[in-house]
Amino acid sequence: MNGLRVVPARRHGQDRLYVCLADGRSVAWYDRDTARVNLLSEDRREDVLGVLGPFLSGPVTVGPPPVPTPAELARLTLHPDDDLAPNRPGEALVIDLDRDPGPAHRLRPDPRRRALAAEQTVGAALDRLEGGGWHTLHSVPLPGGDRIHHLLIGPAGLFCLHSLYAHKQRVLVADPMVTVGRREPHPLLRRLRADADRASHALTAEVHPVLAVAGPARLDTPVPAREVRVLRDTDLAGLARLGGVLKPADVEALHAMARDRHTWLRV
Repeated sequence: MNGLRVVPARRHGQDRLYVCLADGRSVAWYDRDTARVNLLSEDRREDVLGVLGPFLSGPVTVGPPPVPTPAELARLTLHPDDDLAPNRPGEALVIDLDRDPGPAHRLRPDPRRRALAAEQTVGAALDRLEGGGWHTLHSVPLPGGDRIHHLLIGPAGLFCLHSLYAHKQRVLVADPMVTVGRREPHPLLRRLRADADRASHALTAEVHPVLAVAGPARLDTPVPAREVRVLRDTDLAGLARLGGVLKPADVEALHAMARDRHTWLRV
């Protein structure tokens, strides 16, 4: 027995099989997506391939891990407190509700909880795009207390998304006004375009605004909104089918820049 064991894991949107010693240290890993076995120790080549044998299908490339790209190096040197990638959908609202849950009994539902439900619904739809060359950041803080609900980065470009709660209600979009049910209309598209402009300034790249409506009974857009896509949460997967404009290296570099909290301090 060589004392090695195989541990499945998912890292950075990729399925991997780690080959570990009895004490938990890794000696190699197999990337399913790239069909590559990355060896940390050449001396263990035969043992690693032997234990991975039942999991391999077809030819694989075997060798040392590839040299990190500039984007990967930037990620590795980023302080955890400045890394926005671990943010959950609605992170800011989750923290706010933990600090101040509000009265136990309310005549009306707390609007923060509805907003959180919308961000979680939209965020879950966007997170399902991970692994196809896409990255999503949630609850990106902006100066002045504002934030971008979701930032989607992938082959088709960059998208700034605002989540709107509209469970079983009619939504009318008449640029720049958005009306949910019987509530007063608000110039939501104006704010969304401003957020996208701030993101473009921070990342020095074009960012497209998207209004993501969560669970509407009906969504009416009599006239297409200027520069803004208006989509149901169930239609967000269609963004991944848009034509590619960014190379994989560009996507990774933009993601590395966007996940750094300092990138957003001067917009």
